[in-house]
Amino acid sequence: MAQSCKDPHPLSCSICLDILKSPVTLHCGHSYCLDCVNGYWGLEDCRGVYSCPQCRHTFKTRPVLNKNTVLADLAGEMSAAAGPPAAPPESPERDEMGPGDVECDFCTGKKLKAVKSCLVCLASYCATHLQPHYESAAFKRHKLVEVSASMQDKICPKHDKLLEVYCRSDGQCICLLCVMDEHKGHDTVSAAGERKEKQKQFGKKKQKYLQGIQEKEKQLRQLRQKVKELQGSGDAAVDQNEKAYAEIVLMADKRRRSVNELIRVQEKAAVSRAVALVDRLEREISEMRKAEDELKQLSLTEDHIHFLQSCQSIFDCPGPDVSSDFNIDLHGSFDFVTKAISDLRGKMENIAKAIAELSEEIQADPDPKTRQEFSLYSCQLRLDRNTAFENILLSEGNSKVTWIKKAQMYPDHPERFTKYDQVLCTEGLTGVCYWEVEWQGPRVEVAVCYKGAELVESAFGYTDQSWCMSLSKSCCVFWHDSVKGAMFSPCSSTVGVYLNHKAGSLSFYSVSSSGQMKLLHRVQTTFSQPLYPGFAVSKGSSVRIVTPK
Repeated sequence: MAQSCKDPHPLSCSICLDILKSPVTLHCGHSYCLDCVNGYWGLEDCRGVYSCPQCRHTFKTRPVLNKNTVLADLAGEMSAAAGPPAAPPESPERDEMGPGDVECDFCTGKKLKAVKSCLVCLASYCATHLQPHYESAAFKRHKLVEVSASMQDKICPKHDKLLEVYCRSDGQCICLLCVMDEHKGHDTVSAAGERKEKQKQFGKKKQKYLQGIQEKEKQLRQLRQKVKELQGSGDAAVDQNEKAYAEIVLMADKRRRSVNELIRVQEKAAVSRAVALVDRLEREISEMRKAEDELKQLSLTEDHIHFLQSCQSIFDCPGPDVSSDFNIDLHGSFDFVTKAISDLRGKMENIAKAIAELSEEIQADPDPKTRQEFSLYSCQLRLDRNTAFENILLSEGNSKVTWIKKAQMYPDHPERFTKYDQVLCTEGLTGVCYWEVEWQGPRVEVAVCYKGAELVESAFGYTDQSWCMSLSKSCCVFWHDSVKGAMFSPCSSTVGVYLNHKAGSLSFYSVSSSGQMKLLHRVQTTFSQPLYPGFAVSKGSSVRIVTPK
């Protein structure tokens, strides 16, 4: 009978919690049943290192287990005194099936929860039905693993044998009969051996990720520094604008006061020489004062458009009507005022024009110039297996597309290309994005398009919903809506694509080995839907999506 976990008997095994049977003592001093410790080491993935279940002391080689006769005699005496062991109490809560549990394959009535799966039996067992694997020598070489709900995935669908070989030629797991059948002559290794090789590649992949993280963090720091510099530059520009505007207003106000003083001086001189014209002159002066007040108010406004729209009506108003019936020549007395205002108008127009040009320059959003600037908009792309034509092979984590003669057994999908050797990416782009590809072979096509059922039967560049750059060893040509565009000399093996979706701009660049960017073609239009990058490859060609350096 198992002892209580809170008060274990000194002669009980800490694995089965029963009185020791065929007790053995490890070098660390702890004792166990012979079958229990062997079963424990059989379940562990020891990889050449064995440990004590209780203190975790490790042994580089599997210890030779010899029976502890003293403990065996004491345990035998105690068992005889205690009588036959009682059956262990049922623990329904522990064995009951729960959400996500795997049922025992050998329970005939109520199915209990499986605790282990056997790779030899290809079945899962509850705690009760698992006992023969621990107790019977017939199951000694069976391999027990953590319970798995997908045991069928480990069985060859053709031969119903365990998958334990890896075919490097076809990149799939196979059974031993497959090695002698359709995979005969292929490069095959054990699953464990291939796992070991793949594990080495994980280290290299991890190193690449670490290098990528470091590079991205460096770019992030540089970008944040540029943002800080941009904000400082913007603040300085705003301060300069405010200062210049204040100086303009100050100069305009000074000029206004000067004009007023000159008008008053001439007014008084005219009144002293022609008293008879006082009433008439007062009316004219009143009108001039009104016009001058309007000019004053207009010169103080901050709205340049309102200023320019109102100036013309003021200047188009006729000047004061001075009758020639009098022998006092007042004509031309205020010509200097008109000239001064005309000069001021010209200066204000020049200022308004300069401000408009500055606004246009500020609003402009020029494309990046260097490869480093383009890389700030770099996006991660992955090829969509559901769209790939049957003679297209996807590899390297769905980042490379290659034309192959053997048709791939892709399942039917409404978005799959069925007539042309094409494939799309999974990502639909709507912002500002940049990506690069490396190509080789006789001919490839780099394109973007909308996604839809009508495009499945169409080649890139032959509809109004796709834009395509066709690349070959002799030249490169742009296609859109079945119209052949400009033809260019051969470009490099690396091509960059820059998309500003909101601005309706799409550009194709030839990227040299030194990182120089040469514009091949630019499209300026209006995009109404997300754009999906796509590629087409001819026989012997391939395209690989790369990360800009």
